[in-house]
Amino acid sequence: MEQYTNFAKVYDLFMDNVPYDKWVEQIKDILYKENIKDGLICDLGCGTGAITERLANLGYDMIGIDNSYDMLDVAMEKKYASGNDILYLCQDMREFELYGTVRAIISRCDSLNYIRELSELKEVFSWVNNYLDPNGLFIFDMNTEYKYQNILGDNTFAEVREQASFIWENTYDIDKRINEYDLNLFIRLEDDNYKRFEERHVQKAYTFDEILSAIDSSNMVLEKYMDADTYGDISENTERILFVAREKGK
Repeated sequence: MEQYTNFAKVYDLFMDNVPYDKWVEQIKDILYKENIKDGLICDLGCGTGAITERLANLGYDMIGIDNSYDMLDVAMEKKYASGNDILYLCQDMREFELYGTVRAIISRCDSLNYIRELSELKEVFSWVNNYLDPNGLFIFDMNTEYKYQNILGDNTFAEVREQASFIWENTYDIDKRINEYDLNLFIRLEDDNYKRFEERHVQKAYTFDEILSAIDSSNMVLEKYMDADTYGDISENTERILFVAREKGK
């Protein structure tokens, strides 16, 4: 089953609890400390453009990359509504291409956990390094093993809204560190009936050392890391880690 096809239609509806404003404010603080107050920034795994639009509103020249046409369709609708001059590209992050280098690359909301092989994660990071300006920043987050094993793994979540509902079943393989999401969507149609759709999503939990090895192999340097929710030190109960890496040579 394809990912983010029918779910794209109601993605923002069910993601209205994500603290995008808080995330963007934090990204802004990191960028401003490096005097990156304008210029080109790439949002890798941009989805429906929630973060892309907010950064464009701050005055950045934004490029959004995602491998789902359906998610990008929603992002384009937002672009036309806001009037922001954003370039959206439908590309696989494992082999994405830009027309030149950018001052920073952002990847939030565990987009990188969809990369299921360490060798491929290293490829992504290598491309990131390739397209960063000298000393440019890579700001990204990743879900932790703790989150998959203790929060998501083998649990079922459901939510009912007037426009749509979902049942989200998780299965986590501890040995492979693979989490499979079986998503059943019930989307309201114009005639007030509901149509059922199915999607399967698969993510990988990486160890901290594996993520460091991906940064090192790309010739980037890890500048800092923190708990993405508290912005404090990471702990054994941290669910998402925010990393800041820097370009240090191709």
